[in-house]
This record gives sequence, structure tokens and C-alpha cells, in this order.
Amino acid sequence: MDLTTFLIQCLNSVQYGLLLFLVASGLTLIFGIMGVINLAHGSFYMLGAYMAFALAPLFGPQFLLMLVAGVVLAAIFGYLLEWVFFSYLYQREHLQQVLMTYALILVFEETRSLLVGNDVHGVQAPAWLAGSIALGDRMTYPVYRLFASAACIVVAVGLYFVVNRTRLGMMVRAGASNRDMVRGLGIDITLLYRCVFAAGVALAALAGMIAAPLSSVYPGMGGNVLIICFVVVVIGGIGSITGALIASLLIGFVDTFGKVFFAELSGLGVYLLMAVILVWRPEGLVKRSY
Repeated sequence: MDLTTFLIQCLNSVQYGLLLFLVASGLTLIFGIMGVINLAHGSFYMLGAYMAFALAPLFGPQFLLMLVAGVVLAAIFGYLLEWVFFSYLYQREHLQQVLMTYALILVFEETRSLLVGNDVHGVQAPAWLAGSIALGDRMTYPVYRLFASAACIVVAVGLYFVVNRTRLGMMVRAGASNRDMVRGLGIDITLLYRCVFAAGVALAALAGMIAAPLSSVYPGMGGNVLIICFVVVVIGGIGSITGALIASLLIGFVDTFGKVFFAELSGLGVYLLMAVILVWRPEGLVKRSY
């Protein structure tokens, strides 16, 4: 492998890891902070991809505006879903949470089938992101992949700032630590959790919208990403945004270079990484500090 090819694979690893972080960060917020095992989280990623497919013809070259509109719609959907459904799961046992959120997967899949069918669809990247940049004399790298990485970095920095440097983040962290105490201080913990859930759904949907031009939009795509997101949460440490970022990047490099050097065994690499880290640090890479 020459230097240019190595650089391209590193860029692919970072791009995949950052995109995975967007989905996993939403799951970290919902699972780590609210204590709900949400198997339907992958469906929110699928929702974002299909929203990109549906909204792209309406917005045309206004791709950034389409992303903003999709995030707003996903946040509203998440807010209503928490109000109607998830607010009743907080005091339930984990087995009930698993069964009820799995039922949501079936509902979402059937609804998707009725609305858009079971065909595989493609989403075209906007013209201003459709080019490539030269890497060496023979290699090029798509501009859209660089855009996807940059967008994920901006969201990651913003999420870290909100959670760790704002009053809202302080209330979220306090609510995760002691819900009853926060309620006793006069904070509307129900509204707070509803906003956290909406943010988690919006992050997963944003990841799906960004990923849509990189791959096909197809039925069941949420299930493929759900398992790897749980791996990210476990490796990074439950409830830790920083841990989710580190774990996502690690998985990105292990998965990408595993497919390059050990194609037949590439599916084992991520799970071997998880096993090694859990033996070394059962609580994950970054222990939640709240």
C-alpha cells in the first residue's frame, strides 16, 4: 500500500467514524442519560435517509437548507414520539423497553413500505459537492466525503459545547444523575427529557441524511447501523459523548483497514476490539462523570 492509498483509507476511516458518531451520540443521550434501551434508534437513521430522498427534489441545490429542514422535522417527530410513547417507558423494566421498542421497528418498517415501497433508491449529491480533489498523480477523493466529515466535526464540537459548557447541558447532566433532586429544584424534568430525546432523534436523522448520497437508501438500513451503534456506546462508555467519539473513530479505522487487509475476517474486527476493551476496561474507555 503506497502513501496515497493509505491516506485515502485514513480519510475513509475518519469519515465513517464521524458519521457513526452522529448516530451513536443520539443513542448515548437516550440510553445513557434517560436509561431507555431504544432498539428503534436505527429507524431514526433510516428516517433521515428517506427524508433526504423525499426532500432532495424539493430543495434542489439548497442542500444545507434541506439538512436544516430535515433536522427540524426529525426533532419535532422525536418530541411527539417521546410524549406519546417513550414517556411511559422510563419506569418499565429493560425487557419491556426492548420488546416495545422492537415493536416500533416493525411499525416504522411497515409504514416506510406503505409510503415509499421496498425499492432501493439513490440520492444525488448537490452539484457544488459532486467533484473530487486530486491526491497524488492517480488518485482522487470525493469532495462530498470531505463535506460529510466536516459537517460531523461541526456537530460534534457543538454537541460537546452544549453538554459540557451550557446551562442546558448542566441540567441534562444533573437530570441523568438524580432525576428526583432536579425535579425538586423546580426544573421541568419531563420537558428536559423530551428535548433530549428530540435531539437524539435529530442527530440520528441528520446522519442518515448526510449518508444518503454516499450509499443507497434501502429497506432495513436502520437495523444494520443499530448493532454497531450499541457497540460504540459499550466501548466508549455508557452516557459519555467523548467516549462515543473515540469509540466511533476506533471502529472506523478497524473496520476500514480490516476490509483492506483481512477482507474475509473484516466482520470480526469490530467485535474483537470490543472484547479486548471490555476485558481491559469493563466500564468503557471513558467513564461517565455525572
